[in-house]
Amino acid sequence: MWLITAGGAMFAAFPHWYATLFSGFYLALFLLLAGLIIRGVSFEFRSKDKHPAWRALWDWSLFSGSFISALLWGVAIANLIRGVPIDQNMQYVGGFWNLLNPYALLAGLMTLTLFTYHGALFLDLKTTADIRQKAHDTALKLWLPALLLVLGFIVASWFATDMFTRGGMLPLLSAVIAGAALLLSGWFLRKKRSGWAFAMTGVTIAFATITVFAGLYPRVMVSSLNEAWSLTIYSAASTPYTLRIMSIIAAIFVPLVLAYQAWTYWTFRKRISVDSHLEY
Repeated sequence: MWLITAGGAMFAAFPHWYATLFSGFYLALFLLLAGLIIRGVSFEFRSKDKHPAWRALWDWSLFSGSFISALLWGVAIANLIRGVPIDQNMQYVGGFWNLLNPYALLAGLMTLTLFTYHGALFLDLKTTADIRQKAHDTALKLWLPALLLVLGFIVASWFATDMFTRGGMLPLLSAVIAGAALLLSGWFLRKKRSGWAFAMTGVTIAFATITVFAGLYPRVMVSSLNEAWSLTIYSAASTPYTLRIMSIIAAIFVPLVLAYQAWTYWTFRKRISVDSHLEY
């Protein structure tokens, strides 16, 4: 839902960015969307039949859809900041394989591991008994790889991009906060305070996102052919009237959506157990 909403908002507010991104990253974004669709369908269809082969099919579909989505998210974001072949007409002139460079694949592994760790902490927070213990043990195993990949991505970004040299102190400060939050997450996890550990990974993801866009600003896509051909919030933007209308709509509806999501999380805040369904 959020991905489709972001695409629609991008089309209205930054049409040139939308056109360049969705044409150049078409296959990657298609696979990302397909993975999310398969993931959602798997939840619905897994329990329609009790046959082991049927359930195994949808279990693997759920795994594959989640794996592809988490991996390609990092690949896409990394290519935005590293740069891709964009000419003077805002046209992407590369191919799909241009996106699978070592820096982008490192970012993909980072998001894959970090999101998996985040998910394991959520299960630790929301379940009981054996499932909770398995989730806790999995999170313990994933914390160090996630930390090393995040630190490795920060170091690689220093050499492969200009996000820390042209963005001032904000990208560097937000990167430090993201790393520190991930360290604290591991400490809270070992103290079996899963709520705080989960909150810290949320802080890590939030400040990692701030790092990326603070390092990009005012660009939205970097051209690897010529810095002057990079897309910026000014060159890619829609008309001022469109932006004004969209700002009014966003100011009204974004708080409503966030309030609704906060309410749903509060409503389903209790831990889930084998016997939970008996309460309803």
